[in-house]
Amino acid sequence: MTAMTAKKAHGRQVERVLWIVLVLNLMVAAAKYFYGLASGSASMQADGIHSVFDSLGNVIGLIGISLAARPADDGHPYGHSKFETYGSLAIGVLLLLAAFEVGSGAVEKLVSQHYTAQVTPVSFVVMVGTLIVNLGVTFCERRAARRLKSEILAADAAHTLSDAFVSIGVIVGLGLVAVGFPMADPIMALLVTGAILVSAAGVFRTGLRTLSDHARIPAADIVAVAEAVPGIVEVHCVRTRGTEGEVYGDMHALVDPAMTVLAAHCLGDEIERRLQEAFPELKEMLVHIEPAGADESAAGEHRGAGEKPEAF
Repeated sequence: MTAMTAKKAHGRQVERVLWIVLVLNLMVAAAKYFYGLASGSASMQADGIHSVFDSLGNVIGLIGISLAARPADDGHPYGHSKFETYGSLAIGVLLLLAAFEVGSGAVEKLVSQHYTAQVTPVSFVVMVGTLIVNLGVTFCERRAARRLKSEILAADAAHTLSDAFVSIGVIVGLGLVAVGFPMADPIMALLVTGAILVSAAGVFRTGLRTLSDHARIPAADIVAVAEAVPGIVEVHCVRTRGTEGEVYGDMHALVDPAMTVLAAHCLGDEIERRLQEAFPELKEMLVHIEPAGADESAAGEHRGAGEKPEAF
């Protein structure tokens, strides 16, 4: 399977998960909103609307993964994989908006002391049912995110989990309201706001690690694999960057100074082959061959500022 074919297959798998989650999110939103409409429960209607906004995260994810799957071109020689990261950050912004929506409503109720939560047995049935669906979706989406190394699925799972947090807050709040504590509803909403903000922080942390070119594979692990290749004296200056599922890197490999260019080139190819076997997410490793025992800084001065070192 070529790299481009593998990338398309990866994109299709991520899209399939997002479409399934989108349908389930819309079903959950409809259940909460239409029951809230029928029963006159403003809080359940609001929760249903919040679930509709969760579906926007799925749409953003579908757009992001569609752009990320495009092949490399002259303007993007490393491909378009970071569009997946941009999509995950957009979902993080939706999490912040959800936190603001839930938190501001809770503060308004606490300040005005106007508590409107309504409690019926069917309310609990609807909320528990939708909560089970949300938790199931979150679990499956997180597992798919780990398997496919997809930032956008991980971010969308956090977004779906935020809806579960809201549902948990509504359920606990309604339970406490039923036993005579009407203030419990907005207080639980504030706790839920904090949980959503924690999820948003995790999404932003992952996205910013990618955009700041944070090392993706520990250098020591790469050195261990590369130095196991017969003929390699030493490996250093190892760097990696990229998304979790699409990593690019470069390194210096020292060889016997008497080795022919062809033999050194073959060693570079062997290093790259072994590294890609050990780390499937590694799409390209640029191996710079240096003669063992030479002063690299002096060699760089000798080449001159306009000349590039040979890389294999």
